[in-house]
Amino acid sequence: MRRRDFIGIVTAAATTGLFAAQAKAEHVRRIGVLMGMEPHDPAGLSEVRALKQGLQELGWVEGRNLQIEEFWPGGQLDHIQASAKELVGLKCEVIVARTTPAVAALLKETRAIPIVFSYVFDPIGSGFVQNFAQPGGNVTGFQVFEPTIVGKWLQILSEIAPSLRRIGFVYNPNTAPPALVHAFKAFAPSAPVPLIAVPAHEPAELDAAFAQFARQPGGGMIVVADVFTDAYHAQITALATKFTLPAIYAHRFDDALVTYGPDLTDLLRRASSYVDRILRGEKPGDLPVQAPSKYELIINLKTAKAIGLDVPGYLQQLADEVID
Repeated sequence: MRRRDFIGIVTAAATTGLFAAQAKAEHVRRIGVLMGMEPHDPAGLSEVRALKQGLQELGWVEGRNLQIEEFWPGGQLDHIQASAKELVGLKCEVIVARTTPAVAALLKETRAIPIVFSYVFDPIGSGFVQNFAQPGGNVTGFQVFEPTIVGKWLQILSEIAPSLRRIGFVYNPNTAPPALVHAFKAFAPSAPVPLIAVPAHEPAELDAAFAQFARQPGGGMIVVADVFTDAYHAQITALATKFTLPAIYAHRFDDALVTYGPDLTDLLRRASSYVDRILRGEKPGDLPVQAPSKYELIINLKTAKAIGLDVPGYLQQLADEVID
């Protein structure tokens, strides 16, 4: 055999081996994301971008070695369940689930596929994990609130609107975390002003609920964080402005007067670390449930002006962000 032929064979073999090694190194892994929000909601898109950025920093690049199946079913439970069923059928290796109903829907479909949650209020009470240190099973993730945050919401809302004489808490009885609703009701007897439940099961009920609450002057709103209020936040913030009701929300929304709560974008970014560890062989049941590490206070002066409210200067100084 001539030397040139021999070199050609060796080179071809080496090239083939290189391509094989690259193919093996670039084996595409599949994960799912179940958002429980309206399709392409700006806040949700920001969270998913943070998840993807975190994954990329850990070596997982969409389109190269990672495929991400995104589902945005909105706030209706039947849509969430249908999306969960379809997502499980895609045989994802890990599923990131945003909100309590999303996790509950996935667990009806699988007890095998690892699930990493964010935006869950009571993972133990909801039956998702056994305890925070050793979750067990196929679920772990990032808890979003402590019950004491209810008192903080009341305090901030009372300071931003000192003339309030009654505060309603808006929630959907079908989707709101039971432990969070219980925290509101438990806090009511010691609240500085009457704390009144304002339930709404469907988007169509929101208009009537706000109109009825606003019939008496001096009212304000706390919007309970859940999949329903997230999905219809644009309608809720518009109603609060229409009826000149000072309202506080659990996290950033366009036109929200004031928000206080965990940085949900940060939670999704942190969730990427758990996705990475699971893809590399760790079990979700061995990864402890984590609490939020970053809270933010955001005040929107434009919305305050629209409802005739003058935000105290000291609150503006305390805020992480003031929107003009």
